[in-house]
Amino acid sequence: MPIAFETPDQHDVHVLIAELDIYLLERYPPEAVYALNVQELLQPNIQFAVARSDDGNVVGCCAVVLTPDYAEIKRMYVRPAARGTGMGRQLMGALEQAARSAGCPQMVLETGPEQPEALALYERHGFERCGPYGDYPDDPHSVFMRKALN
Repeated sequence: MPIAFETPDQHDVHVLIAELDIYLLERYPPEAVYALNVQELLQPNIQFAVARSDDGNVVGCCAVVLTPDYAEIKRMYVRPAARGTGMGRQLMGALEQAARSAGCPQMVLETGPEQPEALALYERHGFERCGPYGDYPDDPHSVFMRKALN
């Protein structure tokens, strides 16, 4: 399944992001969901990766916010039918390559304790738990992780 950096402002990507929002809001209160909307994802310091099936259907996505201090993973999602295919691993690889190319010293992310599959994926990719970073509050609905890139 090919992965490419694309614009998030596409109808099929909007549908995928809406699925992700439903998934998150089934698990966490709205004030604990720190998601970027499509307009925010269009900022020049954000790269958005899309995974498509061989017939062109969107099956996953993720974004990386590139800053001088870190690269933050956002909007990581793989449709249930595509899970277990290595798609998450491939998306993570694309984000890490983008972060390394931008010279970011580390990658960080915020996820939640009700997403054990996501936590396992991040741990397999070398992420370790850490405290809040940036503007995030210390929230019991959040799990913060980081990975050094140097």
